[in-house]
Amino acid sequence: MKTITINVSEPVYADFQKYAREKDRPTSELIREAMEAYRETRIRPRPSVLDGAPASVGKVRRTWRSRGDLTGDLFDRSDDRD
Repeated sequence: MKTITINVSEPVYADFQKYAREKDRPTSELIREAMEAYRETRIRPRPSVLDGAPASVGKVRRTWRSRGDLTGDLFDRSDDRD
């Protein structure tokens, strides 16, 4: 682990110290967690599946007539349709 020195305002540090005492945890641990949360959301965010463009998977084989068709296709393993 790398040791660093940072400058923070007294009120910010006091808030971290108070919260750390309430949770019975070291202040430094909370600050490390805060830095990691910032890193995960701002520096190295994970792409979401919703961010990608849709991909074509071919033509429609047959349309569903009802939601039951969908669940039947998903869970009925005895049906080997091509």
